[in-house]
Amino acid sequence: MGEPDNVEASSDSGGVDSAPQSVGEPVPQSAGKPALPRWGLLSLLAVGMFALGFALSRAPAFMVGAAQRALWPSSTTTVVRGSSAIVTAIRDLATLETASYHMERVIDLRDKQSHLFGLFESEDAVLLVAASDVIAGVDLTSMHDGDIVFDPIKQTARVTLPPPIILSSHLDSERTYVHSRQTDALARRAEALETRARIEAEHTLRDAAIEAGILQRARNNAARTIQTLVQSLGFTVVEIDFRSE
Repeated sequence: MGEPDNVEASSDSGGVDSAPQSVGEPVPQSAGKPALPRWGLLSLLAVGMFALGFALSRAPAFMVGAAQRALWPSSTTTVVRGSSAIVTAIRDLATLETASYHMERVIDLRDKQSHLFGLFESEDAVLLVAASDVIAGVDLTSMHDGDIVFDPIKQTARVTLPPPIILSSHLDSERTYVHSRQTDALARRAEALETRARIEAEHTLRDAAIEAGILQRARNNAARTIQTLVQSLGFTVVEIDFRSE
């Protein structure tokens, strides 16, 4: 048998002759787009997870809360259940309050948290507007025998008082309130964060009142009050001293 004859075929559109092909030769497939390596897919996935985690960690709490309220609307009802009061301690007082400072301060307390070995950071924050009444004076129960000396003939008296102290320092519940509370999406909400902010407010306001001179004012007022009281009893010369702290 002889060699097979070449078959000429012309295209309908342009009449361009196609290249001859041998019988039994595999038809080459058209080359497609190069496949993305596996490490490239893993890199893109890691970058996407990092970006999503960063966005969630920085998302404001009010945006998350708004989305929750839009998806799951609900109504709340406050129910207050009272219980009987129990007296746990009784203490007799004999204090002379001679100075009171009204203090206010803003406490910004933040609980910073890290996730995935420090890759993501989030925080739970509370902004507390605190108001406190700090009262200073003299505790008369700490006076000893011999602290009061009278001379009825010379009409003189000498009174030695204990040093002034902070008698009370408590937050004013009517003027203390939480201005804002923000918890990031990835942050764990610390239930005791507001309590910590209130304790911090009490300590800082007490220290601020001492720095503002409340003890010195209480000392001067106590001396003037006791002096006026003793003079009303008929003593013309009254000397007021304070024990060292």
